[in-house]
Amino acid sequence: MTVRIGATVVSASEQRETAAVSKLYQEGIIAGLVGAAIVAIWFLILDTFNGKPLYTPTVLGTALFRRGAGLSSPETLAVSLEMVAMFTWVHALVFAALGGVASRLLGLAERNPSLGFGILLLFVVFEFGFMVAAMVFAKAVLTALAWPAVLVANLLAAAGMAGYFWVRHPNLRVRP
Repeated sequence: MTVRIGATVVSASEQRETAAVSKLYQEGIIAGLVGAAIVAIWFLILDTFNGKPLYTPTVLGTALFRRGAGLSSPETLAVSLEMVAMFTWVHALVFAALGGVASRLLGLAERNPSLGFGILLLFVVFEFGFMVAAMVFAKAVLTALAWPAVLVANLLAAAGMAGYFWVRHPNLRVRP
């Protein structure tokens, strides 16, 4: 069976492949948003426990959108709902994009299980690279935020996203 769309003829198998890829990206976006929410909730809990709710997204938003102006003495930085909203938006978009990439890679691993270990190794290296880059390039931010809290947040997000993918792909096998 073929379907004519405009001047292009699309076969049923091409339609199924396109639908499968779209489904993968949709799952990835959802997984990314799950990861972003876990990180946001983790820091909200930590910030509230320390008596400064929304402090972390304010610091990160200030570093990102105001080029760190005011981070020389982060303890005096006032919570800004504008910075929180802007950073939260960017944070969600980045996690949605990372989830989309992860989902697409998992789709490849489902078809070829020997790719799974390489994909897992890629994400471990990515996490390590993120922490090293943060330590090198974002010293002012890590002065305001304890790096172990950032590491725990990323590990919690990775676990949440992995759990979501595991539920969505129960037949996925990883072979070295």
